[in-house]
Amino acid sequence: MEKNLALVLLLSPFVGFLFNIFFGKKVSRTVSGAIGTLTVVLSFLLSICFFSQLNQSGKPFEFSVFDWIQVSNFKLDFGILLDQLSLLWLLFVTGIGSLIHLYSISYMHDDENMHKFFAYLNLFVFFMITLVVGSNLLVMFIGWEGVGLCSYLLIGFWYKNQDYNDAAKKAFIMNRVGDLGFLIGMFIIGALFSTLNYAEIKTALAAGNADTALLGLAALCLFIGATGKSAQLPLYTWLPDAMAGPTPVSALIHAATMVTAGIFMVTRMNFVFDLTPDVQNIIAIVGALTALVAASIGLLQNDIKKVLAYSTVSQLGLMFLALGFGAYNVAVFHVITHAFFKACLFLGSGSVIHGLHGEQDMRNMGGLRKAMPITFWTMMISTLAIAGIFPFAGFWSKDEILMVAFEHNKVLYVIASIASIMTAFYMFRLMYLTFFREFRGTEEQKNHLHESPSLITIPLIILAVLAVIGGAINLPGSMWLTHFLEPILGKHEAHALGTHEFMLMGVALVGALVGILWANAKYIKQAFVPKSDAEITGFNKTIYDKYYVDEFYTFLIVKPINGLSNFFRTTLEPALGKVVFSFGSLANGLGTQGKKIQNGNIGLYLFVFVIGVCAIITYLFIAQ
Repeated sequence: MEKNLALVLLLSPFVGFLFNIFFGKKVSRTVSGAIGTLTVVLSFLLSICFFSQLNQSGKPFEFSVFDWIQVSNFKLDFGILLDQLSLLWLLFVTGIGSLIHLYSISYMHDDENMHKFFAYLNLFVFFMITLVVGSNLLVMFIGWEGVGLCSYLLIGFWYKNQDYNDAAKKAFIMNRVGDLGFLIGMFIIGALFSTLNYAEIKTALAAGNADTALLGLAALCLFIGATGKSAQLPLYTWLPDAMAGPTPVSALIHAATMVTAGIFMVTRMNFVFDLTPDVQNIIAIVGALTALVAASIGLLQNDIKKVLAYSTVSQLGLMFLALGFGAYNVAVFHVITHAFFKACLFLGSGSVIHGLHGEQDMRNMGGLRKAMPITFWTMMISTLAIAGIFPFAGFWSKDEILMVAFEHNKVLYVIASIASIMTAFYMFRLMYLTFFREFRGTEEQKNHLHESPSLITIPLIILAVLAVIGGAINLPGSMWLTHFLEPILGKHEAHALGTHEFMLMGVALVGALVGILWANAKYIKQAFVPKSDAEITGFNKTIYDKYYVDEFYTFLIVKPINGLSNFFRTTLEPALGKVVFSFGSLANGLGTQGKKIQNGNIGLYLFVFVIGVCAIITYLFIAQ
């Protein structure tokens, strides 16, 4: 029975995909959206059931669906594992996924391809569930590649715009670069242990059966895979461009699903990374630098979704910083709280864009809080959470990361703290430019300002409530989340609330307030409005243009590859074609000349026959 329910949990969104792809055009848009939403809600309800049972018994659920691969001593099945880690991920993947589906019913209702959109959303959730519930690396890899494919389909959903197609291709290709690292790491682990099953790898490592050098290389390759999927340096540039997709896609990719896959994978393979401290140091450094670089770029972006995109990259950097220090429970804590407030912020930005009929530039907004009060208050709550203001969810999880960083590496702690101050600044900059002072858009937009429909605002309210209370899952003292994950991650010492801890919490809170007051002074008191793109100069232009990283990649990688392909197309291929065609021409010429002999003249045929017989006889006499 439990196995069947687990299969329903896994396959329910896939059924929604099949329905919408084959029959979605034949039913109304409301029915198409409802079917797509209900299939994900069913997975969410089943996740709650399994979570409740696990919480009572403490015993994970593991099922073998079918035998898959058996070569020599290497055996692997298609297995499902529902333990503490996978069920936590399932709860917010399917829970927030359900809210995003509900939101999309209203947001995408006027799109002629709404059924296709829900089909892609359902397929995305199916592959994310596959990634999370697999009992081995190969099942995870299927989900890993699947969400990459679905991100391509969703980012380029409005395919008539070539820029959106380019953004989709960029996401797909950059993810493939990271996925190659994942694949190599998986091959090394398979060669080392003759299995890819998590439990068997962990048992082998506990017995000391591992080549340390190869294990370190495998861990590094797995991390490269994580940098692609979770947008870390240097493979992060695809994620801001992914804003080309509809806003629900942005929320799904950036909040609860795809970008958290890298954190999930590293956490799931914690027993490998714990034995490779050098790789952990690399993870921590990359995470801290990513947090700082992305936060600095977010300071000057004017597209409301681009600000949130760089915010996501920065927050993911903080999560990897925690992973690098072995504080997997802290990283998971921030993943969960981030899912709440970032989904709310993205869906809130979609509500703003919906109210302004497609406008995304914050320079053309302002004064929206009276016209859109629900959107304003839900986004304000989530902004306070991401800024790290007490007692919102982000305060507790970000504070844990900063505490861990302070204990392990003071330099990285300073970098993370600066990134956190920047976060508070650019998020309140977003709020002030969008909702405060006078409206700066067109008169037509002003006359049509309105709050979004209830299908949009209800998910916002639910997520805002979670952004307030979400930190309760791991409050100092109770540390429920840490204890819950102990079977997977082992025991971690909880932070006792002493003078040292209160001091660090105070410093973090003061840093957030500094960022908020900085934004208030500039955008409220001085009423500063960002300049047009043409007027931005100096170092500000360097930051606004994202440190020219995309241009560097274009110069170093894209142009040489395009040049090489053009050389093959315009020079080498025609030359090779001439060589190939010359063989054909030669054969054709020989055939043309040869067929002249076959002219129907009997006398000629007899003459050739006699010559041939004489030649054979002559050869036989000479041979003797």
